[in-house]
Amino acid sequence: MEPAAFCGMTRLLIVAGKGGVGKTTVTAAVAAMAAEAGLSTCIIEIEGKSGLGAMFGRPGPLPHDQVVLRPGGGRGGAADVVARTLDPEVALVEYLEDHGLRRLSKRLASTGAIDVAATAAPGIKDILVLGKVKQLERAGQFDLLLLDAPAAGHALTFLTSARGLLDAVRVGPIRAQAEDVLELLGDPVRSQVLLVTLPEETPVNEAVETAFALEDRVGVSLAPVVVNGLYEHLDLVPDAAAAAAEAGSTLAPARLEALTAAAAFRRQRQEMQAEQVARLSAALPLPQLCLPYVFSGEMGPSEVDQLAAAFAAAVASLP
Repeated sequence: MEPAAFCGMTRLLIVAGKGGVGKTTVTAAVAAMAAEAGLSTCIIEIEGKSGLGAMFGRPGPLPHDQVVLRPGGGRGGAADVVARTLDPEVALVEYLEDHGLRRLSKRLASTGAIDVAATAAPGIKDILVLGKVKQLERAGQFDLLLLDAPAAGHALTFLTSARGLLDAVRVGPIRAQAEDVLELLGDPVRSQVLLVTLPEETPVNEAVETAFALEDRVGVSLAPVVVNGLYEHLDLVPDAAAAAAEAGSTLAPARLEALTAAAAFRRQRQEMQAEQVARLSAALPLPQLCLPYVFSGEMGPSEVDQLAAAFAAAVASLP
């Protein structure tokens, strides 16, 4: 499958996963891949603490207003990657302003009324944000919207908020908003969830649990699951000293000990990740997109490009 076809399967791709699995990094990689394929892409960040901007060479938190992270016009006619942060207060202000209540919107935002409303109707903050996401999807300004969702536990609450509000609110604009959000989440042409995991026991368990919960409680469609952080398989010799001797070299004891320990760790890691990938396949019948472990202290533009290329190669293996 071509990257453009993969990114064109849905208009909103919700990237979710357990904290620490590289969810935001995968979001950046997908955005870069989509842009290289000529698709204009907007990343929507919810929590505002991910460091996503720095991955594109723009340090500091993302603003609430749309900002260009990577301009288009690159090789092959690449498109723009833009981003913005969404929070409930901003979503409420924009909602009221769109309905001709600009003065009221600023007064409500400054008085903390949204926190009072959230106490009375749990899920109201999430539905405000998802309602704004729905508005952006309907506007059709971008070929692809990427929602960097909260970590898996909160992601489930976040995405099921609309269902809960339908049970709690019988009439009014909040119910209408919840109905619209559920319609968005239930249409695979409009939205899908891209789950991200690591080839480790706990992240795999959580990815499987989240997948079934999302299907059962939200009715959202699942894209292929991303297995992030895979070590490249190496055929390591069992005896470093013998290998060195065969190559006509002799290793100092300290270096031999370090190489032997490193090789043992790498073999153990490879065995563990192969076991977890197989377990994921058995538990969750979804195609897998495997991304390599990036040996870098920080994620910057070059690392994002590396992962974008790896993502494109993984997508190419899909039927």
